[in-house]
Amino acid sequence: MKLVHVHGADLGVETFGEPGQPALLLIAGANSSMDGWDPAFCAALAAGPRFVIRYDHRDTGASTTWPAGKPGYPAQALQDDAIALLDALGVEQAHLVGVSMGGAIAQLLALDHPERVASLTLIATSSGPADDLPPMADELRAYLGQITPPDWSDRTAVIDYLMGFQHALVPGPIDEPAARAMFARMVDRGSDTEANLSNHDHLDQGGAGWRARLSTLRVPTLVIHGEQDPLFPPGHGEALAREIPDATRLILPGMGHEAPPPATWDVVVPAILRLTSGG
Repeated sequence: MKLVHVHGADLGVETFGEPGQPALLLIAGANSSMDGWDPAFCAALAAGPRFVIRYDHRDTGASTTWPAGKPGYPAQALQDDAIALLDALGVEQAHLVGVSMGGAIAQLLALDHPERVASLTLIATSSGPADDLPPMADELRAYLGQITPPDWSDRTAVIDYLMGFQHALVPGPIDEPAARAMFARMVDRGSDTEANLSNHDHLDQGGAGWRARLSTLRVPTLVIHGEQDPLFPPGHGEALAREIPDATRLILPGMGHEAPPPATWDVVVPAILRLTSGG
């Protein structure tokens, strides 16, 4: 674990495997630190062999944090951070693996910096919203409509809050001890719990979206989507796989809106290694 200074922020970074192997940059979702990527998952990819990089977005984990509700940067900074991080690590081109918001960032990086992107693995993500894509599940909409923030100074209450949110995003079984341990690490590594878990929600995404540009992509792409994803139902993944030329789609039974859980790794890890080997 180390800090890498990029434009206007320090980012917490951890790597697995040897530099010089094909680089995989793991991009987490909104308000999520690198802890959303299981170290065992990273190690399995690194055994490929690959050089695996996970990092804390600004406003999460060990990275620079702004006051709660007042992120001092535009949404574009999250994309710029990824490129600056590759520069700092001496990586000219990387395979991008993004989940949820991280998948959106990966798409935009491939569109705006194609020379830096070797492949895309897009997990539980979308190019929407759009009228022809399915809306979030009614149960999740109802949950989001009634949930209230916890006392951010109460560690146990915050972890309980995150567990409740996780259950809303993952309708199937959850490894409760593992999830609680992950959220505990996420909370304990941050410097301001409220900011770390909400500042990305205050970013102005702006723009008209990028879906119309997907057909211009010329990069090997794997779309991984949970069959039970309530935030972006499978139609979002189907649209990505249809509109990105020659993309491959992998639908995982039982998976919700989440990074691939351990039960899926025997399928997911080989699929990512095949994609990132050019095969």
